[in-house]
Amino acid sequence: MVLSFIIKKYYRKRRSFSTGFSLPEILVVIAISVVIGISVWTLFIDIFSSSRTAQGRLQIQQELQVILRRVSAELRSASASSVGSYVLATTTDSTLSFYVDRDNDGLKEQIRYFLQGTDLKKGILKPSGTPLGYTGSETVRTMVKNVRATSTPIFSYYDTNYAGTTTPLTQPVSASSIRLVKITVVVDDDINDALPPLVGTTQVSVRTIKDNL
Repeated sequence: MVLSFIIKKYYRKRRSFSTGFSLPEILVVIAISVVIGISVWTLFIDIFSSSRTAQGRLQIQQELQVILRRVSAELRSASASSVGSYVLATTTDSTLSFYVDRDNDGLKEQIRYFLQGTDLKKGILKPSGTPLGYTGSETVRTMVKNVRATSTPIFSYYDTNYAGTTTPLTQPVSASSIRLVKITVVVDDDINDALPPLVGTTQVSVRTIKDNL
């Protein structure tokens, strides 16, 4: 419709003044305008998409750091269970459980962080019964989604010989030899894009079993 209007206007103007742009010139201008318009629109879409992706990744990175700080705080304060079990209950590459009185009620909850599929989850089991035991139902919730498996385990363990670049203890790890736990979580929210995955890491020494670290 726009093109029809321009052409009609062109002929009216030509009949009136016999001067102005030729039809080919008008078509060229229209073609150039269309190309420029498409280019600007495409650029706008790319900028908007990149900005949204960057904001999403920043939010994931911030949430990951918050979660790791919480895990560190809990693990650092871990101690023997309410029935006398050792402070660290499970110490595999993808599961770490320990005891801590997270709600300050005098009872040590068993906290279990574990990988299930691509989700890093947290289980909380409060001791109950008489005699007291950890036999009830665990409350589980997802902490981190889209965790990518890599050659670096989520949980790595070190003994008193840790010196910064020391090789982690080999599985199965004896819990009593652990003095430091390193946590590495790799998140890839879109495996189809070319962006590198996000990595969150921290290392924690449990106060109650800390010696030289």
